Amino acid sequence: MAFDVDRVREIAERVAASSGLEVVDIEFRGGGKSRMLRVFLDKCAAAGSDPLAGVTHEDCAHFSREFGVIVDVEDAVPGGSYTLEISSPGLDRKLTRPADFERFTGSRLKVMTRQPLNGNQHFEGRLESFHDGRLTLDLSAASKKSRKRMGPQTTGQKLEIEFANVEKANLVPEI
Repeated sequence: MAFDVDRVREIAERVAASSGLEVVDIEFRGGGKSRMLRVFLDKCAAAGSDPLAGVTHEDCAHFSREFGVIVDVEDAVPGGSYTLEISSPGLDRKLTRPADFERFTGSRLKVMTRQPLNGNQHFEGRLESFHDGRLTLDLSAASKKSRKRMGPQTTGQKLEIEFANVEKANLVPEI
């Protein structure tokens, strides 16, 4: 029996919801005796809440105990032993779903596109909006290093990117 990520995600989401958490991502890596199941959690994005208020160590520990027992009882990770790791997505978290882009409007992002825009596939800027499957980046918020890589034609520019053209997107920590 192969690893069924949808089944594991369903269990993870059920456990997370009971604690006011959301599942950001699930990874299953390795083989043999070095298999690892990683679950990335965050606080549910409630209306008016701080989008950067993250999951705590206690949240991860509580989730790990409940989730680990259910996964083992239901044999959702067949094939012997594995390591379970529960974590927050980090300050440079991946954005993969439309809801992620809506939640982090106003934040700085790095985006890699599938198809080039203005001769480039790598962009950094402030996410101004996400509507109708399109995100708008203010490229003037990019770091000097990123502005140099993107070229002078992007300085002070706003760029619209189709969600379907986003290969990879991450938050840029602002500390």
